Order: sequence, then C-alpha cells, then structure tokens
Amino acid sequence: MSSKTAKLIFYLGTLSSAILFLILTWDTHRQIETLTNADKLSAEVVSGKKVFQKYNCNDCHTILGFGGYYAPDLTKVYRRRGGEYIRQVLQQPEVVLAASFRKMPQQNLSAEEVEKLVAFFEWVDDIDNLNWPPQDSKPRSSSSLRRLVGGSNVSPGAALFKENNCFDCHQIGGVGGTAGPALDTIGNKSTDEQIRAYISDPLVVNPYAQMPSFKSLPEADLRAISEFLSHQQGEAQ
Repeated sequence: MSSKTAKLIFYLGTLSSAILFLILTWDTHRQIETLTNADKLSAEVVSGKKVFQKYNCNDCHTILGFGGYYAPDLTKVYRRRGGEYIRQVLQQPEVVLAASFRKMPQQNLSAEEVEKLVAFFEWVDDIDNLNWPPQDSKPRSSSSLRRLVGGSNVSPGAALFKENNCFDCHQIGGVGGTAGPALDTIGNKSTDEQIRAYISDPLVVNPYAQMPSFKSLPEADLRAISEFLSHQQGEAQ
C-alpha cells in the first residue's frame, strides 16, 4: 500500500467517523426532552436530587449508571418497590432492613426531605434509559420468578415472596431472616384474606407493626403471595 493510499484511507475514515459522531450527537439532543421527561422536572424533583446529594446516597447506591455498588441500584426503585416502601426505608432503615447484612444508616430525614426524595425517584423511574439496568427494565415473568426460588414447580406466590425480599425478615422451612416471625404455620392461624390485608398495610391491622407496607404491589401479586402463605400449615414447634 502506497503512502498516498494510506493517507486517503485515514482521511476518509476520520471524516466519516466525525460525520457519524455529529449525527448521533444531534439525534441525542433532538430526543433529550422526550427521553428524560423534562416536562415533569418539577421544583420538588430538583429538591429531591439535592437531598440525594446532601446525604451522599451515591456513595452506596447507583442511579442512572453513576454511584457505588454496595447497595441496590435505585434507577427503577420506584417501579420495583413503590413510594410507600421507599418512605418506610428512608424513615426507619434500621427496622425495615434489619435482616439485611448491608446496613443503611439512619439519616434522620425530615418528612419534607422524604417526600422530595420519593418525587425524585418517581421522576427518574420515568426516564427512558433504554432498558438499563436490564434487571429492572420489565416486570419478571412467572417463569423467571420461579427460577429465583430454584424450580419450575414453585408457585407464583412463592416466587413473588422471594422477589419481594420477604425472606430477609421471615423464615420458611428454616430458610430466611429472623427479624419477623417464622411463617411455617401461618396458614393455621390466619385466612387468605387476613394475610393479604396484613401484607397490604400492616399498621391498619396492628398499630405496633414494624413490617413495611406492600400496598403498592399489584392486587394479583398480593393475592398470589397470600394464597402461598395460607398454605403454610406445618405443625407448630
């Protein structure tokens, strides 16, 4: 290959790469408002971002690809957990996450700061991040949920029990945490409806309950979990 040909290839390659880069940059800017739902960027959302920065939440959590990997990714935490659960974790992390080996510090957030953070997480959840992180992109199918608990014969309720981290606090068959009561015999004590009501809003049933509310879960998920638990009728120890 002659020197002239090599230079020509270099110049053409550089020029085509520059043109492609400019086109992609223009296209990104063209879609930026749609992708980031900028029209919903309220003062409360901006304040929530400032609270997030004030308490250095990125030291442990990743959001939109930035941050630490010690604690769960928060990009789609609103979709995954719901506003009520987020509030309870922010207000009482030592209670809600008692069984987790990854401890979250009590930041003593004000009620206003909590609401601003929830608004921020809800806004981030609506950003079109092109399905990243992939594990949060779509609700898991029943088959993938079953794989989480190790078998194709596991009921959807059992899979959802695992998916919603209920084993962090409760034991079944000797597996799980001890922050909450073991549930091997709960079906002997409570009906399907009673279990579902407690899961949905524990404080309504028991004003002293320390379990977080799961009323943000779809009704179908609540029914599946309560049905699974109502069949736990082992012999009391």
